Amino acid sequence: MDTLRRAVPDDAAACGRICYDAFSAINDEHRFPREFPSVEVTVGLIRMLLEHPGFYGVVAERDGAIIGSNFLDERSTIVGVGPISVDPEVQNQGVGRRLMQDVIDRAASRHVPGVRLCQTTYHRRSLCLHTTMV
Repeated sequence: MDTLRRAVPDDAAACGRICYDAFSAINDEHRFPREFPSVEVTVGLIRMLLEHPGFYGVVAERDGAIIGSNFLDERSTIVGVGPISVDPEVQNQGVGRRLMQDVIDRAASRHVPGVRLCQTTYHRRSLCLHTTMV
């Protein structure tokens, strides 16, 4: 059974690697430039989000290993979702939906007036997920 928990700075390496792998896979599949130049840069970005008090992070774990993460930028009245990523080895198993629901629930609990999400148009699985999360 997969579990969700609040992300902590020590999760940066695992979350950054998964984020890099997941985004690179979809970028490569559609022959678009990679959104992140390296694993190290991605880990640095995730570490910054995890250490900043204005961001909420959640990770999904399976058998004690991180398999995905999602973030909520809470620095403004309208909160922003992402980046969300799931290890390519376990995609299409409901992990992304659970991570997305967690940040939507977090936003609802804070009574924010709106949630913003930027979507890559060529990522059909992600687009389908987001359109059903209303």
